[in-house]
Amino acid sequence: MSIITRRQAIGTAALSATGIALAGTGSAASAQDPAAAASRAAAFAGKHTPKPLRLNPAKLTGLSERLITSHWENNYQGSVRGLNTIEARLAAAMADPDFPPVAYAGLKREELHRTGSVVLHEYYFDALGGNGNPGGSIYEALDGWFGSFNAWQDEFRRTAMSLAGGSGWCILSYNRHTRSLHNYWAFDHMHGAATGAPLIALDMYEHSFHMDYGAAAAKYVDAFMANLDWEVVDARYRAAMA
Repeated sequence: MSIITRRQAIGTAALSATGIALAGTGSAASAQDPAAAASRAAAFAGKHTPKPLRLNPAKLTGLSERLITSHWENNYQGSVRGLNTIEARLAAAMADPDFPPVAYAGLKREELHRTGSVVLHEYYFDALGGNGNPGGSIYEALDGWFGSFNAWQDEFRRTAMSLAGGSGWCILSYNRHTRSLHNYWAFDHMHGAATGAPLIALDMYEHSFHMDYGAAAAKYVDAFMANLDWEVVDARYRAAMA
């Protein structure tokens, strides 16, 4: 009686599994192939499209049409295109069993970075076009949580200005886990509180204001607040609470 080594047993099992797979249909074999699955998975489809502006940028107060159009076309759409490219590269990496983990980590970081940029820019643009007058349940919630609406506004502005001259986002967020409202400081597109639902996203990267205000970031924050559509913010708050 011959003695079968562990390596021979593994090899025999692998050959048997291969035979079973080949005996099945081509589609069944493909379904078990991670590379084939990645090539058709929605997660790696790279089919994101820019969301149109819901406002007429020429009608904003203190934010020029040139600034908003450039921001939307170059920075936001650039992130949409970048995200599509990264997803395609992730699919290609999954097809390469020898793809280095450190390189895959870089792709995953860029996926998160681009995703955050796309999402936050959409929250940013969609909340513009109002008259800046607060109201609704979100007004009452901020008034109660921060002691007064003005106290919330002061803290929101201070958080935004702490990012001036650098980069990042000031985000009013409803934290579903703690069921509380907070102004969060985000140094880049990847920073955000876990379970936080953005209600207001203020872009503090220089591309969002330098064309109109140069280094006068405080004037840009004033203009942003004057153009906020609080009906949109209130709808976000009610959806987050649901």
